[in-house]
Amino acid sequence: MAETPILEVTGLKTHFHTPEGVVRAVDGVDFTLMPGRTLGILGESGSGKSVTALSVMRLVADPPGRIVDGRIMFEGRDLLALSPAEMRKIRGGEISMIFQEPMTSLNPVYTLGDQIAEVFQIHEGMNREQAWAGATDMLEQVGIPNPESRVDDYPHQFSGGMRQRAMIAMAIACRSRLLIADEPTTALDVTIQAQILDLLLKLQEDMGMAMMLITHDLGVIAETSDDVVVMYAGEVVERLGIDTLFDDPRHPYTRGLLNSIPRLGEKFTRGKQPLEEIPGTVPNLIDYDPGCPFAARCGQAMARCHTERPPLFKLNPAHYSKCWLSEADAEGRAGVAAAG
Repeated sequence: MAETPILEVTGLKTHFHTPEGVVRAVDGVDFTLMPGRTLGILGESGSGKSVTALSVMRLVADPPGRIVDGRIMFEGRDLLALSPAEMRKIRGGEISMIFQEPMTSLNPVYTLGDQIAEVFQIHEGMNREQAWAGATDMLEQVGIPNPESRVDDYPHQFSGGMRQRAMIAMAIACRSRLLIADEPTTALDVTIQAQILDLLLKLQEDMGMAMMLITHDLGVIAETSDDVVVMYAGEVVERLGIDTLFDDPRHPYTRGLLNSIPRLGEKFTRGKQPLEEIPGTVPNLIDYDPGCPFAARCGQAMARCHTERPPLFKLNPAHYSKCWLSEADAEGRAGVAAAG
């Protein structure tokens, strides 16, 4: 019997209404996440990664944003059909999220103990004493020294890495089955980044939770992910396994991301061997050409690419590419898939 996805997103569209027009920040996104696995969401700034995560959590500010179409199935329940009260029970209890900058996510006027204890009180029904003991235990689990005393400290008394550990403690307090991590290491130095990633992987293994990791860093993807979704201009342009990402990517955008990585032993100085770059910028999400949104930046674009938007071609059961160059390799030629 096939395993059931813990999270299945189908045809998700999240738009923002602005004076200039409708911004299609997420425009028909499809992906699945299996229990216990890590799905990496990869793409440059403005690709729609974070809005996708906020949509899953139903945290998109309305107005100006609104989920206009699609389904978000979590363990058989459509999150978009739940009432706000029902969603609040799931958010923080069954699905948790770590945000990019912990200093803007933690309340500066409450101690960390107060903020973590509140999670236990709301979702587990603990009294004050039990919740405080749970908060201390959580700080110990994420490797914060002297948790008995530090539980009384305020966010500004912690370093960036320690604040991120505190955010992780809050996120896993109720042993959520799904953890969404939005750029959890971006503001940290390299050594602290490695520590945070190791912590997340250890906690995932210990708790058996699934994880959705949002990043623009291919190194983070390589270290953590089992499966990868590559996003561009609010769309999924490629879905594939982690090995295929580095061995046989098909979409020109994915290849461009891989080619822009510095490699050890190579010199990247002017006049010698400069870093490869993807020319141009992400298109205007209010009004762009009817064809492939990457066509203007693609060195392999054909006339068709500027006039017809490609579907998500199924190359094999675990690999999809939204590019006309993949049409000939699509499974059975008729195997065009909107999602898995």
